[in-house]
Amino acid sequence: MNIAEHAVVFAGRRRMSGKFEFRRMAASLEDVLGAGYIDAVVGARTALAGEQPEALYRLVREKVDFLPESMLARLHELLSSAGGEVSPPLARSPDGAGTREFARATRTQLAPLSGYGYFRVGEDGRLYAVTKSEHYHAPMGHSFPGYRLVEHARRLGIPNATHNNTRGFITRRLEDELVSAAGRACCGGASAAGAGTLDTVMNLETGSLAVEASLKMILARFYKPQEDSPEPPYAGRIPVILVVGADDGGLQANYHGTTLLTQTFRGMWGGIRGKIEDAEVCKVVPVRPNAIEDVRKAFERYECGKTKIAGFFHEIIMMNYGARVLAKEFLQETYRLCERHDVATVDDEIQSCMWHHDYFMFGEWGIKPAFLAVGKGFPGGEYAASRLLFDGRYDVLPQFGALVTNGQEELASLAYLVTMAWAKANRDVTRALGDYYEASLMELAERHESLGCEVRGMRHLCGMEFREVEPATEVARTMTEAGFDISVQSYKAACPPVALTKLPLIADKPLIDAFVRKMDTALASVSRGPTA
Repeated sequence: MNIAEHAVVFAGRRRMSGKFEFRRMAASLEDVLGAGYIDAVVGARTALAGEQPEALYRLVREKVDFLPESMLARLHELLSSAGGEVSPPLARSPDGAGTREFARATRTQLAPLSGYGYFRVGEDGRLYAVTKSEHYHAPMGHSFPGYRLVEHARRLGIPNATHNNTRGFITRRLEDELVSAAGRACCGGASAAGAGTLDTVMNLETGSLAVEASLKMILARFYKPQEDSPEPPYAGRIPVILVVGADDGGLQANYHGTTLLTQTFRGMWGGIRGKIEDAEVCKVVPVRPNAIEDVRKAFERYECGKTKIAGFFHEIIMMNYGARVLAKEFLQETYRLCERHDVATVDDEIQSCMWHHDYFMFGEWGIKPAFLAVGKGFPGGEYAASRLLFDGRYDVLPQFGALVTNGQEELASLAYLVTMAWAKANRDVTRALGDYYEASLMELAERHESLGCEVRGMRHLCGMEFREVEPATEVARTMTEAGFDISVQSYKAACPPVALTKLPLIADKPLIDAFVRKMDTALASVSRGPTA
């Protein structure tokens, strides 16, 4: 994808200085998808709808400014109104028919009426900064102008719906770009730990299905997916799955989706997991975060006899466990053990992909996974679309195990390409802003050391850990009231009390500074305690 060869990158500088200035870029649909494909699409649309090709070519060659100066200026104007009522609230809102747990968690006053950049207006008419990126779905905020190219594609009649045997041009183009990007991320080369070569892509709609697909391919090394499948290399041995658990040695810390088997990885369905293990079908073993001694003991115990370690599943930033970061040394040593013993490695970056300046985090960590699950961030909330990148050596599933009827959507793939184009053009800027945000939070933690604050996570994916749950929840409540979206995972008993943020990639220095000022005020208020 050589968008940079055709896109206009504006030379004009922002009002802010140097490294914190986003690079303005504009591109057309033809820039993104290439003239040959566009010619074919225009010809097909002309034949189908009788439209004039001249008008269609004007549309596909229109340069779209991905993040205009005027939009950023308006966002800066709105910063002073965060938390305030900016439009009439919704008078009546339906209860809906959600499940009991959904109903308990839903806060309709925060539900969106309209979104613009890194803001949304809730049903209460108040202005909120999306400083959690709508739970990873909106790294480009709302109404990102670059996605106008998706509307241009729709205007041309490029369909979103396809099937696994009509995988479209855009989806195949995206697959090539993802494989290329993964190759660039392996900057450690021969020095990186692990033997994975991410040269194959499976398209699915959700991250849960992407991670489950990796599990299926791993289990296919022990069990036949269907009767006519070849004999698996480890048939007759019991597969053992290593996962990263909690500090107390339990399973609850990790999060690898909502399918049944991966839910057993985090301690759910204990009765089912117990019966599976009793029947010697499969076993799940937790290791504590960054405890390499746990990993070594697991290999000594299970990499012998009738058991065989089948896979190691991990995140890099455990956003469902207080933004705990797995150390590079821990992952590299674990990967070396896995490579030595032919163990598949699964890097689940569903919650962190696109927030890294190279799209993926594994390259900075010096590891080469056999499987890489990505999603949520790439299509920018426009569509549900996840991907599993993996080493082609694991491409062993038969037709009905490998092919899926969803995940091949063309417009979703285009949303990926648009997001990636802007992120690539601004990789140095977003990295600098992420470092600035993390450093700003560290200064806050030092200033309010009486609360025992510590910064967890990194760059845009940061959280503030507290000694106790009450200060964390009070800070989150205060910040939300002030119009900044932040939350604490107080529903998980084993989870450290961390106030979590996930700033969108379009978060600029004015937003970061405004957030940090409000956070400073909230921490000071909690330090003083309740007033009489």
